[in-house]
Amino acid sequence: MSTYIFLQHYWWFIVSLLGGILVFLLFVQGGNSMVYCLGRSESERKMIMNSTGRKWEFTFTTLVTFGGAFFASFPLFYSTSFGGAYWLWMVILFSFVLQAVSYEFQSKEGNLLGTKTYRAFLIINGVAGPFLLGAAVATFFTGSDFLISKENLGDTLMPVISQWGSGWHGLDALANPWNWVLGLAVFFLARVLGILYIMNNINDENLRCRASVQLWGNAIPFVLLFVIFLVYVVLKDGFAVDPATGVILMEPYKYLHNLLDMWYVLLLLLVGVILVLYGIIRTLVSKSYIYGIWPAGIGVVVTVLSLLLCAGWNNTAYYPSTADLQSSLTICNSSSSLFTLRTMAYVSILVPFVLAYIVYAWRCIDSKKIDAKEMEQDDHLY
Repeated sequence: MSTYIFLQHYWWFIVSLLGGILVFLLFVQGGNSMVYCLGRSESERKMIMNSTGRKWEFTFTTLVTFGGAFFASFPLFYSTSFGGAYWLWMVILFSFVLQAVSYEFQSKEGNLLGTKTYRAFLIINGVAGPFLLGAAVATFFTGSDFLISKENLGDTLMPVISQWGSGWHGLDALANPWNWVLGLAVFFLARVLGILYIMNNINDENLRCRASVQLWGNAIPFVLLFVIFLVYVVLKDGFAVDPATGVILMEPYKYLHNLLDMWYVLLLLLVGVILVLYGIIRTLVSKSYIYGIWPAGIGVVVTVLSLLLCAGWNNTAYYPSTADLQSSLTICNSSSSLFTLRTMAYVSILVPFVLAYIVYAWRCIDSKKIDAKEMEQDDHLY
């Protein structure tokens, strides 16, 4: 039994880490949302498109991997959220499909819709993707409207375990203002990361100066919104689980207690926040510093990891139900079997090798900074 519990915690850590990496990679969406804010000429817009375009596969692949890891390790969450809140997830996935199509066709001769239309699609993805992902993650703390009835497995006519409580099927998350707060925080964070990445990846002084100005306008609302949501989380009642009975109950200051009980998670959170602020502030105060994407990016991964660990570890319901408290999902009542988790744990040994390949591929792609001259000479452009 202790091995089973360890593997449940292990896979929540893996899923949380993938979530942190995904949020970092949203710099692609953030950069796309600012193509007309930063790019004044067609050459500058092409540089931005090709800077983010060479990384969009990383974001899309991580999104799919994140969903796949969740499905394999916590299938009841997958069937409940992806099967019940499908309108929210369909809008998110559709915006990412628009991204993939737009990158491939915007520069093709004779494309059906024209370059400006495909760029508009990229902007839609740059706005809707981060915002809706942030709102979806916020429901880990605010709750969702669903019911779980495992006894329905015996119903031969309708063996459906989970049911959504409203006809909005996930879009009801937008009725909670706190989901908007985190959604907007992730949106502005994506733009901040996009600015930092463009400043690092594109060798153009005009773009870098313009990006520095835009950094002020996006970093301030991001920091304010994130602090507001963080204070809300640590002060609110949380969804606690009695480890002896599995009964779920409301506990005052539950997430604050989680951070205090798991001091290492609190330390991760503080380190992550400091790294994000360091990357932003040093870029703002130093005109020659163009490496802010790296401390800020690492900080984002660590911060998101710590928040998701706080939501799932220490006997906490990571996907709470507002319709029926006892329907809330925990890493114990929603996980796969011991055999499945153990088998996947063996496979996860390959993850460091995959990450090493990604780092290698990234370095090869970014071996030379993008500039205006390349946009004139390279025939393989987005």
